[in-house]
Amino acid sequence: MLADEVENTVQAGALSADIHLPGEWHSSLVGFIAAALSSWRDDSTRPTRTGETGLTAQLCARLNSISRLSPGWDFLQFRREEPDDIRAGRSIDLVVAPSGARIWMAGREYSEYRTLLPIECKRLPTPPGKNRDEREYVISQFSSTGGIQRFKAGHHAAAHARAAMIAYVQDRDIPFWRAQLDTWIDELVANTIQGWSTDDKLTLETHDSTSRVASLQSIHRRSSGLNPILIDHLWIEM
Repeated sequence: MLADEVENTVQAGALSADIHLPGEWHSSLVGFIAAALSSWRDDSTRPTRTGETGLTAQLCARLNSISRLSPGWDFLQFRREEPDDIRAGRSIDLVVAPSGARIWMAGREYSEYRTLLPIECKRLPTPPGKNRDEREYVISQFSSTGGIQRFKAGHHAAAHARAAMIAYVQDRDIPFWRAQLDTWIDELVANTIQGWSTDDKLTLETHDSTSRVASLQSIHRRSSGLNPILIDHLWIEM
C-alpha cells in the first residue's frame, strides 16, 4: 500500500510531455494577454484599485483563470514579483512560465523555474512622490527604476531577447502618452544621455479605440555586451 502511495505521489509531481513551440509563439502569447485586458478592466465584480501592485495582482489572477479555461493556453501560469533569471535581487512585476510542462522554443528549454516572458507594469501618469520621475515608464533620474531603462541596462531580462510592458493609463489617453514618450526620448537624445537614441521610440502596432487598448513595440540596444531586446507594450485606458 505504501509503495502504491509513493508511486502515485511521484507521478503527480512529474512534468507532462515536452511542448515544442515556434520562435514566433511569443507574439501569440502577447496577443493572448492583450485580448484579456478590456474584459478584466470592465469586470463588474472587480474591486476598484488604482495602485500598480493591486492592479497587477488582479490582472495576474484573471490571466491565470483565463489560461486554465482556454485550450492551447492551459500549460501556462502567471506569477507576480518573481526574481529576475540573472539578477535574483531584482523582481519582475509579472512573469509567464510553463505549468506542468517543459517547453522548447528556439532551442531553449523552459520549465516552471525558467520564465518565458518577463513583464514590467507601470502607471501613466507616474504617481507623484519624493524621488518619483514623471518619465518612469522610460527612465528615472533618481534610480534605475525606469521601465525601459531597466531592460536597456540588463537589470531585467538579461537572459531574454523579448520582454513586455503593461501600462495602466489612468489619465489622458493612449495617443497623448505615445506622443509624450516620443518627447521624452527626444529630450534624452538632445541631452546626449548615454545609450539613448531615436531608435528607442515605440512603434504603434494596433489601437482599438472601442476597447481602449493598444499594442506597441520597441527595440533597444543593451549595455554589457547583451544583444538587443524587443519589448511589446500593451496599454489599457483604465
